[in-house]
Amino acid sequence: LLEDLDKVHDTIGNYYLVSNNREEILQKIFYWFMDDLSKKRCIACDGDILPFDTSDIHKYLKKIDDWHVKSNDDKSFYLIKDFKFKNFEESQKFVNKIGNLAEEENHHPDISFGWGYCKIKIFTHAIKGLAESDFILAAKIDKIDQW
Repeated sequence: LLEDLDKVHDTIGNYYLVSNNREEILQKIFYWFMDDLSKKRCIACDGDILPFDTSDIHKYLKKIDDWHVKSNDDKSFYLIKDFKFKNFEESQKFVNKIGNLAEEENHHPDISFGWGYCKIKIFTHAIKGLAESDFILAAKIDKIDQW
Protein backbone atom coordinates (compact mmCIF):
# COMPACT_ATOMS: atom_id res chain seq x y z
CA LEU A 1 0.00 0.00 0.00
CA LEU A 2 2.97 2.26 0.28
CA GLU A 3 3.90 1.67 -3.34
CA ASP A 4 4.53 5.35 -4.03
CA LEU A 5 7.39 5.42 -1.56
CA ASP A 6 10.88 4.31 -2.40
CA LYS A 7 12.33 1.40 -0.44
CA VAL A 8 15.93 1.59 0.62
CA HIS A 9 17.65 -1.63 1.61
CA ASP A 10 20.41 -1.34 4.20
CA THR A 11 23.39 -3.65 4.69
CA ILE A 12 21.71 -5.80 7.37
CA GLY A 13 18.59 -6.49 5.34
CA ASN A 14 16.18 -3.89 6.72
CA TYR A 15 13.99 -1.77 4.49
CA TYR A 16 13.39 1.91 5.16
CA LEU A 17 10.75 4.03 3.48
CA VAL A 18 12.00 7.21 1.91
CA SER A 19 9.88 10.16 0.89
CA ASN A 20 10.23 13.92 0.95
CA ASN A 21 6.61 14.28 2.00
CA ARG A 22 5.93 13.29 5.64
CA GLU A 23 2.21 14.05 5.24
CA GLU A 24 2.03 11.65 2.29
CA ILE A 25 3.55 8.86 4.38
CA LEU A 26 1.16 9.46 7.27
CA GLN A 27 -1.83 9.57 4.92
CA LYS A 28 -0.86 6.26 3.29
CA ILE A 29 -0.33 4.62 6.68
CA PHE A 30 -3.73 5.92 7.82
CA TYR A 31 -5.47 4.53 4.72
CA TRP A 32 -3.65 1.22 5.10
CA PHE A 33 -4.80 0.98 8.71
CA MET A 34 -8.40 1.86 7.83
CA ASP A 35 -8.34 -0.61 4.95
CA ASP A 36 -7.25 -3.46 7.25
CA LEU A 37 -10.56 -5.15 7.98
CA SER A 38 -9.13 -7.02 10.97
CA LYS A 39 -8.83 -3.66 12.78
CA LYS A 40 -12.56 -2.96 12.45
CA ARG A 41 -15.44 -4.25 14.59
CA CYS A 42 -18.38 -6.30 13.37
CA ILE A 43 -21.68 -4.43 13.54
CA ALA A 44 -24.81 -6.33 14.48
CA CYS A 45 -27.36 -6.41 11.69
CA ASP A 46 -31.08 -6.43 12.33
CA GLY A 47 -31.98 -6.85 8.65
CA ASP A 48 -32.33 -3.18 7.80
CA ILE A 49 -29.59 -3.20 5.14
CA LEU A 50 -29.35 -4.84 1.76
CA PRO A 51 -26.84 -7.64 1.20
CA PHE A 52 -23.76 -6.81 -0.84
CA ASP A 53 -24.11 -7.06 -4.58
CA THR A 54 -21.44 -8.82 -6.64
CA SER A 55 -19.53 -5.58 -7.16
CA ASP A 56 -19.21 -5.02 -3.39
CA ILE A 57 -18.34 -8.68 -2.85
CA HIS A 58 -15.47 -8.53 -5.35
CA LYS A 59 -14.16 -5.31 -3.80
CA TYR A 60 -14.10 -6.79 -0.28
CA LEU A 61 -12.88 -10.22 -1.40
CA LYS A 62 -9.58 -8.57 -2.35
CA LYS A 63 -9.10 -7.62 1.32
CA ILE A 64 -9.17 -11.18 2.71
CA ASP A 65 -6.95 -14.20 2.07
CA ASP A 66 -8.08 -17.35 0.28
CA TRP A 67 -11.77 -17.14 1.17
CA HIS A 68 -14.25 -18.24 -1.47
CA VAL A 69 -17.70 -16.93 -2.27
CA LYS A 70 -20.41 -19.49 -2.88
CA SER A 71 -24.15 -19.20 -3.29
CA ASN A 72 -27.00 -21.14 -1.76
CA ASP A 73 -29.92 -22.52 -3.75
CA ASP A 74 -31.75 -19.24 -3.11
CA LYS A 75 -28.84 -17.34 -4.76
CA SER A 76 -27.71 -15.79 -1.46
CA PHE A 77 -23.95 -15.54 -1.07
CA TYR A 78 -21.64 -16.67 1.73
CA LEU A 79 -17.92 -16.85 2.46
CA ILE A 80 -16.25 -20.20 3.03
CA LYS A 81 -12.76 -21.36 3.83
CA ASP A 82 -11.13 -24.69 4.70
CA PHE A 83 -8.34 -24.84 7.27
CA LYS A 84 -6.00 -27.82 7.69
CA PHE A 85 -4.32 -29.00 10.91
CA LYS A 86 -2.01 -31.79 12.05
CA ASN A 87 -4.56 -33.44 14.35
CA PHE A 88 -7.90 -33.15 16.12
CA GLU A 89 -6.53 -31.18 19.07
CA GLU A 90 -5.19 -28.38 16.83
CA SER A 91 -8.53 -28.20 15.01
CA GLN A 92 -10.39 -27.99 18.29
CA LYS A 93 -8.12 -25.25 19.67
CA PHE A 94 -8.67 -23.24 16.49
CA VAL A 95 -12.44 -23.68 16.72
CA ASN A 96 -12.40 -22.56 20.36
CA LYS A 97 -10.49 -19.39 19.39
CA ILE A 98 -13.06 -18.71 16.68
CA GLY A 99 -15.85 -19.25 19.21
CA ASN A 100 -14.31 -16.69 21.54
CA LEU A 101 -13.84 -14.25 18.66
CA ALA A 102 -17.45 -14.78 17.51
CA GLU A 103 -18.74 -13.94 20.98
CA GLU A 104 -16.48 -10.90 21.20
CA GLU A 105 -17.67 -9.61 17.82
CA ASN A 106 -21.27 -10.80 18.27
CA HIS A 107 -21.06 -12.38 14.82
CA HIS A 108 -21.26 -16.16 14.63
CA PRO A 109 -20.06 -18.27 11.69
CA ASP A 110 -21.14 -21.80 10.89
CA ILE A 111 -18.31 -24.13 11.87
CA SER A 112 -17.67 -27.78 11.09
CA PHE A 113 -14.51 -29.53 12.16
CA GLY A 114 -12.91 -32.88 12.82
CA TRP A 115 -9.55 -34.59 12.75
CA GLY A 116 -7.18 -32.23 10.93
CA TYR A 117 -9.71 -29.85 9.42
CA CYS A 118 -12.06 -26.96 10.06
CA LYS A 119 -14.53 -25.41 7.63
CA ILE A 120 -15.86 -21.92 8.28
CA LYS A 121 -18.94 -20.50 6.58
CA ILE A 122 -19.81 -16.83 7.13
CA PHE A 123 -22.85 -14.81 6.14
CA THR A 124 -25.27 -12.40 7.75
CA HIS A 125 -28.34 -14.41 8.67
CA ALA A 126 -30.63 -11.37 9.03
CA ILE A 127 -30.17 -10.36 5.38
CA LYS A 128 -29.41 -13.82 3.96
CA GLY A 129 -26.27 -12.54 2.30
CA LEU A 130 -22.97 -10.78 2.80
CA ALA A 131 -22.21 -7.49 4.52
CA GLU A 132 -19.01 -5.77 5.63
CA SER A 133 -19.08 -7.54 9.02
CA ASP A 134 -18.73 -10.91 7.27
CA PHE A 135 -15.47 -9.78 5.66
CA ILE A 136 -14.31 -8.25 8.94
CA LEU A 137 -14.86 -11.57 10.71
CA ALA A 138 -13.03 -13.43 7.93
CA ALA A 139 -10.05 -11.06 8.25
CA LYS A 140 -10.01 -11.52 12.03
CA ILE A 141 -10.14 -15.32 11.67
CA ASP A 142 -7.16 -15.17 9.31
CA LYS A 143 -5.17 -13.40 12.03
CA ILE A 144 -6.44 -15.49 14.93
CA ASP A 145 -3.07 -17.13 15.52
CA GLN A 146 -1.62 -13.71 16.23
CA TRP A 147 -3.69 -13.42 19.42
